[in-house]
Amino acid sequence: MPLALDLQAYAVEAETFVGSMDREYYLHFAGHKGELEIGPIYDRHRGLFSRSAVEELRERLSEAEAGDAERRARYLLELAVGGFMGEATKAQETALAEREAALEIEVNGQREPYRQASISQANEPDAERRATIEEARLAILETELNPLHVEVTKRSHELAVELGWPSYGAMCEELKAVDLAALERQTGRFLDATAAGYRSELEPQLRKLIGIGFDSLRRSDLPYFFRAPSFDAHFPEERLLPAFEETLAGLGIDLRGQANVRLDTEQRPQKSPRAFCSPVRVPQEVYLVIPRTGGRDDFAALFHEGGHTEHYANVDASLPFEFRHLGDNSVTEGFAFLLEHLTEDTTWLRTVLGVAEADDYLAFARASKLVFLRRYAAKLRYELELHAGRRPLSEMPGLYAGHLSEAVGVDWPSITYLSDVDPGFYVANYLRAWAFETHLRRALRERFGEDWFAHKEAGDVLRSVWREGQRLDADELLAGVTDEQLDFGVMLEEV
Repeated sequence: MPLALDLQAYAVEAETFVGSMDREYYLHFAGHKGELEIGPIYDRHRGLFSRSAVEELRERLSEAEAGDAERRARYLLELAVGGFMGEATKAQETALAEREAALEIEVNGQREPYRQASISQANEPDAERRATIEEARLAILETELNPLHVEVTKRSHELAVELGWPSYGAMCEELKAVDLAALERQTGRFLDATAAGYRSELEPQLRKLIGIGFDSLRRSDLPYFFRAPSFDAHFPEERLLPAFEETLAGLGIDLRGQANVRLDTEQRPQKSPRAFCSPVRVPQEVYLVIPRTGGRDDFAALFHEGGHTEHYANVDASLPFEFRHLGDNSVTEGFAFLLEHLTEDTTWLRTVLGVAEADDYLAFARASKLVFLRRYAAKLRYELELHAGRRPLSEMPGLYAGHLSEAVGVDWPSITYLSDVDPGFYVANYLRAWAFETHLRRALRERFGEDWFAHKEAGDVLRSVWREGQRLDADELLAGVTDEQLDFGVMLEEV
């Protein structure tokens, strides 16, 4: 069959679509508008995501020569499939976002926005009140939002099969070009290797920071534990943006001189509690959105999203759209973790924030990271089951709660079995990014020293790889920079 799709014209329109969507997500989740008007955007670009477009892009991929031609075809196919599913579930996605923005919880006679409740929970010193806030949040999730999550998940699974893949999981694995089972074996070995020492690593930190032992720990206590208010003195609010600017300046980057970077740090009632970067036009228009929780959370969030922002803001504008906007997001997540990790670095804490004695904080940071790594390893194991198409969705809440409870060591609520899942196996991107960042950070330290972040030459190295966008995946990029293979096993030494 002759191929009729003009790939260049397709890519041009796809860039317009992606930019419009990112702008709409920015305006809504930054709290500038209550509506999420993605329906009209899909309608304007309906031809991008037709079944025939998906089928032709699959054929193009099968015929593409290895190298950039194969990469461009695969990245466009991944976008087309995501758009095909997004168009089919746009009503539910819109309803989810708008309901989240409008909903409120009530705790002891006081009402507050649903989206802000997680921030309140993270700042609440009373364990019983934390539990009450979480119960109220979960009740809203179960009654108001979960029915929509179920619709989206079921429809996504059906569409993957309709498009010719055996399951949603098989589809994601092919589009990502990542062996998810092999990654799960690596993260499974991490779970096994850290199981024996997990409790002893966490117990002293729990007692120091929130005054309870492991046996008394509830899931509702974890946000307050991660918030770690006892370390607020290390992370004064007035130093948040100056510390970020000074760090970038050490790498030879003038944040205020970057006309393509827009900082959004204002508090708004409907603003998402999750920080995010919105690359509306790469590299010409990139938004960095930060809500305020307080203390280390704000610094970690700003530096993480700042890593995304600098990556996108430094991409070579002459690259094809596919390499500027699309590709393996383990790459941009890796750069985000690279800057975030500075907030847990002895040398950075001393030189930038003036923290002379950081041993207690670093011990907490290791324990906190161990919880996150074990949680995400369990999430990958669960999502492989969720998306395999072998078991009914009704079995998933129990399976999810079982995996997460075993990994983290607390009774995990089954209600979040779908809201805790990002589309397209993004959990794999996070896990690969943690390993990628660890390899890359070690290479920078070996070349420039413990204060690598204060060397313009280190910034030159980063800018040289940032310019590539995501043309290469994390495995290829790491091999080019360090001659190493991406291996999650490096995370054992981290914790």
